[in-house]
Amino acid sequence: MAQETPNHTQTVAGWAAYDSSGKIDPFIFKRRENGVNDVTIEILYCGICHTDLHFATNDWGITMYPCVPGHEITGVVVKVGSNVRKFSVGDRVGIGYLAASCLNITYGGYSKMIVADHRYVVRIPDSLPMDSAAPLLCAGITVFTPFKDNQLLNSPRKKIGIVGLGGLGHVAVKFGKAFGHHVTAKQRLGADEFIISTSADQMKHSLGPVLELLKVNGILTIVGAPDAPLDLPALPLILGKRTVKGSTTGGILETQEMMDLCGKHNITSDIETVTPDQINHAMDRLARNDVRYRFVIDIAGKTSN
Repeated sequence: MAQETPNHTQTVAGWAAYDSSGKIDPFIFKRRENGVNDVTIEILYCGICHTDLHFATNDWGITMYPCVPGHEITGVVVKVGSNVRKFSVGDRVGIGYLAASCLNITYGGYSKMIVADHRYVVRIPDSLPMDSAAPLLCAGITVFTPFKDNQLLNSPRKKIGIVGLGGLGHVAVKFGKAFGHHVTAKQRLGADEFIISTSADQMKHSLGPVLELLKVNGILTIVGAPDAPLDLPALPLILGKRTVKGSTTGGILETQEMMDLCGKHNITSDIETVTPDQINHAMDRLARNDVRYRFVIDIAGKTSN
């Protein structure tokens, strides 16, 4: 469980997994007082990432219970520390996967409020809805980083393929089009072309079919963590001088840059909003890939779509 000290005096209502069953139930816990470098945020929305499911069920063997998931947080600042200059009470803000560097486990965004160091908080552009902006703090930045690392933000038009159209992939399609590229994925989201494979065996774990779609010197960036090891055939790599590399979430400056670009291009996630009492149902649907394309919890419970 998260470390609590004598400074943890604020009682907070949230929702937590208590064991590896992954069932999410109400949970009352303590958060620290707002420090000189902190902002206190009333949480309005929190996206449900597949990582939340992994942590709730201890799939990776590192979960500490009770576990309050949630790292796609949007809300409003209600208190600022004396050293904080860039945020004020009433500001629209977000917190993503990086929330601190204290080396301790913390409670996440399935809760009513959170206290965070201001250096890990980003501003949400006024043009973006707070609910559909929430998944950008994980799904968005995870696919934005490869675009930036591969110099695709301001480059001449290139051909980009998005493999898989879930919570991350559908945002990647929107980024690709906003940055002026030819995107192959799914037509509904504005892609130029789409490819559908009807072979479950081909799509299982081999990178061969994907590598063969790349041109000479093409790059395949992996941002997902499959359950089983990937099959990496050598011949498509050798003959095409192709590259396979991994990428993870970006830093705070990159996340703010992404948010600002999303505001400029009006990019948000496609979401289904659920109330806190529907979290377990949403988790069950998420495990079956039955969501288009991201669940977001309305923490105040005002809507249920």
